[in-house]
Amino acid sequence: MIKKLHSYLFIILFGLLTGCATVDDKDPMEGYNRAIFAFNETADEYVAEPVAKAYVAVAPEPVVKGINNFFNNIRDFITFINDILQLKGEHAINDGGRVVVNTTIGLLGFIDVHSMNGGERRKEDFGQTLAFYGWENSAYFVLPLLGPSTVRDTGGLLVDSLFFDPISYIENVRVRNAIRVVQFIDARAELLNATAILDEAALDPYAFQRDSYLQYRERLINDEEEQDLYEDYNMLSKQGNGESEDSTNLSEYELYLSDEEINMKEDNLSGSEKVSYTSPTK
Repeated sequence: MIKKLHSYLFIILFGLLTGCATVDDKDPMEGYNRAIFAFNETADEYVAEPVAKAYVAVAPEPVVKGINNFFNNIRDFITFINDILQLKGEHAINDGGRVVVNTTIGLLGFIDVHSMNGGERRKEDFGQTLAFYGWENSAYFVLPLLGPSTVRDTGGLLVDSLFFDPISYIENVRVRNAIRVVQFIDARAELLNATAILDEAALDPYAFQRDSYLQYRERLINDEEEQDLYEDYNMLSKQGNGESEDSTNLSEYELYLSDEEINMKEDNLSGSEKVSYTSPTK
């Protein structure tokens, strides 16, 4: 209980200190952000990406897919909570039903039964909830290891992780931390199929990632083409579950881009090129 109270106090103070970050300048902390971006790129190249590749190479495909489905089921539960907070009744019914079906029939989410039967997967988080209640603009903020975010979305991530994520309520610290490590590896493994868009897209990959991320979040917050935005959020869970693979074969990172930007960048890439970058915040 004491730890929970401390967490609540921390989030309240965080909100008070950063509430003024609703600014016209989208990147007032650019010096810090660029330093963290460079650190993330190095960490990804030498640690995260090799570990993710080894995981996918060693683990059987059904295991990789099942673990990915499991974590997405937890993500769906967080979406359901934020649906309620945003008063999106119809979406809450759909997303809540998805969690119930996958948790029961799908064996704790390891099998994505809902998607196999044509169900829709959506994404809502507390950052979007904060935007729903008025915090529309926020300063860009790069998180160590986790990648692009904003001050608002970082606060949202804290709330989602500490209070809405069932993993946070596991009392055994070693078990909880082990699950978090697997979750991080799974998130990075999702991006291994991405093409080299970031490296080839611009002379300044940092600025390209920033602008693309902010554009993606704006579209997601405004529920613009929500089905299309989330269509490829989880590529691995779609493979082999009876669904047809999306023809664009894009990762979540590529969802930051407009269709015109995607087509323009893909025209300049060969099929063998791969990208190395840090996973964006979810």
